[in-house]
Amino acid sequence: MSKPSVYLETTIPSLLTARPSKDARLAGMQASVRSWWVNQRGDFDLFASPIVIAEAQVGDAEMAAARLKCISEAALLTVTDDALDLAERLVRKMSLPAAKRNDAVHLAVAATSKLNYLLTWNCKHLANIDIITKVEALCEQAGYRCPLICTTDQLNAK
Repeated sequence: MSKPSVYLETTIPSLLTARPSKDARLAGMQASVRSWWVNQRGDFDLFASPIVIAEAQVGDAEMAAARLKCISEAALLTVTDDALDLAERLVRKMSLPAAKRNDAVHLAVAATSKLNYLLTWNCKHLANIDIITKVEALCEQAGYRCPLICTTDQLNAK
């Protein structure tokens, strides 16, 4: 039996490798990601995309290297024309700002690759109940099943 598939959006390796935060909310997110990584990541087939790699390379070189090391455990998906078409549809229908286009690409790659989960702590543009409902409908209209968009807290509770 195959394992469930999970797309690692960039916030996951970022929180996993970040220096401990003094902010209670952020520290809680870091603890959740670390717990999932240590205790549950082996229960899933991990996937990422070149978009995740590009985003992870930004910033401090040492931290970027740590993020990339985590991402290296994931199989790399191709950003297909179908994924780009779906991402453009999501950007238009969701009125995402151009700077947030990659959020739509993450989702579109996961959907067109038929993954089970999109794991993220981006609660503004991805793991947001108001957005999830709309995104599910848009994916369905385009002929795709939307992956379950969730945080590590939600998968840790599974």
